[in-house]
Amino acid sequence: MEPLSVAGILLAVVGPTASGKSDLALFLAERLGGEIVNCDSLQVYRGFDIGTAKVIDEKVPHHLFDILSPSDLFTAGEYARRAAAVIAEIASRGKTPVLAGGTGFYLRALLEGLAPAPERNERLREKLEARYPRRLHRLLKRLDPAAAARIHPHDKPKLIRAIEVCVATRRRVTDVLAEGRRGLTGFTVTKFALNPPRAALYNRIDRRTKSMFERGLVSEVHALLDQGVRPEAKPFEAPGYTEALAVVRGSTTEAAAIESAARRTRQYAKRQMTWFRKEQGVTWLAGFGDDPQIQAQAKQISENATADKRR
Repeated sequence: MEPLSVAGILLAVVGPTASGKSDLALFLAERLGGEIVNCDSLQVYRGFDIGTAKVIDEKVPHHLFDILSPSDLFTAGEYARRAAAVIAEIASRGKTPVLAGGTGFYLRALLEGLAPAPERNERLREKLEARYPRRLHRLLKRLDPAAAARIHPHDKPKLIRAIEVCVATRRRVTDVLAEGRRGLTGFTVTKFALNPPRAALYNRIDRRTKSMFERGLVSEVHALLDQGVRPEAKPFEAPGYTEALAVVRGSTTEAAAIESAARRTRQYAKRQMTWFRKEQGVTWLAGFGDDPQIQAQAKQISENATADKRR
């Protein structure tokens, strides 16, 4: 990704699922002349709407939603390239880009950049997929002992990617990743992370999960399958969709699916919080994104950042 020369303000609203990121992002975009840019790895897929809590409000322009078919592969690097181009275009029109989403790796890839790495080799991947993780770990240990020490022996996706990079570059993946990264430049970035009380967040997750099934999540999955989307498609791995797919197949009840989906979503929210606590330069907001006090606080901070930029 080439550095950008367009100067401007970039707002980013992140946090755990169900914390109200879309609400806060829309509030800021409406009041600050902004446009929303998706930073969620599932909301890029067409047809996956109910289970991703996808909200596209016509009051402001939205970007990078519904841009892929469910079978498309999409990497953090590709997201960073597309998002950088969209952000530059928004800023060139005098508008404020407002990132919204909970995929921390996408945010980091955009802002900090990724080390240059080769594209996926599907033929090699098929061969590696047929091996047990521990055999892959032993192979990586021969190719790059340092990388093998960092990656868990059972983490098959990371093992495959590390071996793939070693084979393609004929170098250690550790050395490849150590090369310089090129991230987004030319923008003053203000990052908000929502941090509502955990008990309240989990309660909201439980209620939202139940509501998704009541609003037709199982029917949505039925429709996707009827359209030819394969059950192995990446979005079906997400909490809610995995369970709805099981209901369609008759291997579980809807009540059990709701309970399982809510539990997995709570676990996912916990991982998101762990990730964002490691993010640098974050302004933490102790509440939900639809709370008027939280919205007013974020608006004031954003206006101050804009004023500082203009001085």
